[in-house]
Amino acid sequence: MNKARILGIPNRYLVLLLIVIGIVLHYVIGIAVIAPHVQLPAEKFSSDGFLTNTLVATLIADVLILLIALGVYRAAGSGSLVPKGFSGAVEAFVEVLYNLTESTAGKFTRLIFPWFAAITMFVLVVNWMELIPGVDSIGLFQPSHVHYEDEAAGHAGDDHAAFDEYCTQTTVLGMVSVGGAGGDHDGECSAAVVPFVRVASTDLNFTAALAVVSVVMTQVIGVRALGMGYFQKFWYTKTLFDKPVFGVIDFAVGLLEIVAEIAKVLSFSFRLFGNIFAGSVLLFVIGSLVPVFAQSLFLMLEFFVGAIQAIVFGMLTMVFMSQATQSHHEEGEEHH
Repeated sequence: MNKARILGIPNRYLVLLLIVIGIVLHYVIGIAVIAPHVQLPAEKFSSDGFLTNTLVATLIADVLILLIALGVYRAAGSGSLVPKGFSGAVEAFVEVLYNLTESTAGKFTRLIFPWFAAITMFVLVVNWMELIPGVDSIGLFQPSHVHYEDEAAGHAGDDHAAFDEYCTQTTVLGMVSVGGAGGDHDGECSAAVVPFVRVASTDLNFTAALAVVSVVMTQVIGVRALGMGYFQKFWYTKTLFDKPVFGVIDFAVGLLEIVAEIAKVLSFSFRLFGNIFAGSVLLFVIGSLVPVFAQSLFLMLEFFVGAIQAIVFGMLTMVFMSQATQSHHEEGEEHH
């Protein structure tokens, strides 16, 4: 029986070797761990603020999705009736999404499915980028993010000069370890790393933009299915004077529907953002407290959280789009 190997080394021995190396580097040699810089807004890499590390992550996710699509397209064009390996897994996943859409949307499946599948796949790839080594952990050392008293440093207004004089920096194997001069200011000299790539769904701008796309396209699909009569969902006055009591109720419900559409944007945005951002902070904290191996135990948790949040975001979008294709006032008039 063949065993999985990397560079000729069985995987289990390679994992043990990496754990031993980590223990030696941190606990024996004494290389300090510098935690990534945790903040809500994305970190900027250009003076105009256009290029951020979450935008870089979004572009990488776009490239990954295109490569996945290319791989599936080649597998489909190879002549094999049943794709194997990764292409087969993607095909099975897309088929599950299509069946879910068909069971919910019925004749509008072909209209809704592309949006459901595209959003789900995109959010899934973006969330799972958190599991890629180097994401959220490799970046620029930023002493300007260190918080300490300028008066104590003696260089008010000059963060970098103050940091160099006030704090000591040592380099071991290319890794920077920071401590206070004379060992007196270790807490004040704690430093941070601003990552080159940060998971896009930890940026509220990304989740809000995706939520706006979902809600706006829901309205577009509603208009395509029901015509201009779709807007009676929000402004229904047909029975306002004929049936005063039920007419006022229907009119008030329409106004509440407008509020509900706005609330969907907030709900979509903060649900995805909150879960993924909390997962990233959890990985930062565990990696800082126990640098060797412990963080790996939480990667499987983040694997499932990322998948669940992507499916929830896509499923809710699909359900709302399906509901938008149905006229509720006609049914209500029959009951009246």
